Amino acid sequence: MKIRLGRKFWMAATAAIVLLTAIVVGRNALHAVKIKRQINALERERDRYRTRIDQDSTLLERLRYDDYLEEYARENYHLQRRDEHVYIIEE
Repeated sequence: MKIRLGRKFWMAATAAIVLLTAIVVGRNALHAVKIKRQINALERERDRYRTRIDQDSTLLERLRYDDYLEEYARENYHLQRRDEHVYIIEE
């Protein structure tokens, strides 16, 4: 008993392989786009943290001087000396 595979079978098999390949490639492409978006978001976050670290480093360096430390405490924590009155005017 011989099994003869006709032209329709080979066309259907080729179509199935092409369809399966397209599905797999499509899924991988979508996954790559999703990963690229995550990478971009993490890079933006890294840049934000680096900027914040630079600002905090500058602030730490400036806070080593007593004059700036007093000014910073007065502005941010509303501290005052015992014999003075401070009026806070917010804009």
